Amino acid sequence: MSDNEDIDVDSDADKRAHHNALERKRRDHIKDSFSSLRDSVPVLQGEKQSVKQASRAQILDKATDYIQYMRRKNHTHQQDIDDLKKQNAMLEQQGECGLKAQGQLQVQEVRALEKAKGNTTLQANYSSSDSSWYTNPKGSTVSAFDGGSDSSSESETEEPANRKKLRVEPI
Repeated sequence: MSDNEDIDVDSDADKRAHHNALERKRRDHIKDSFSSLRDSVPVLQGEKQSVKQASRAQILDKATDYIQYMRRKNHTHQQDIDDLKKQNAMLEQQGECGLKAQGQLQVQEVRALEKAKGNTTLQANYSSSDSSWYTNPKGSTVSAFDGGSDSSSESETEEPANRKKLRVEPI
């Protein structure tokens, strides 16, 4: 049985050595993780070289504070993004309405110009082809067929000799 006792002792020593190696590896991993966390927090970044190093509790506290700060900052940025998206949508909508309104105004202007051009052409046609339109001394255009009176409420009788012929130059 002495052989078995040696095997058990060697086996227990190997187990203990293996367990110690695993524990050292775990502690080194925790230590490296704390160092990495300390380097990730801006407030603690320069503390690696300083005489007074931050304790693990301080690293965790500062990391928690930094995470909460970043969450608030991200929330604020998300609200800003949402507000800008709403403003962008409103501006696009106003732009579309503005383009529609501008298009309608342009159509109305074109129609007004065509109407004005049509009236000018009409007046030019009447003055060149019909000599029955005259301007009375008041400046109103009257027809020779209505007895020389314009449509105003005043009834002044004018002699035909005082009437001037209306001449409109075509444009």
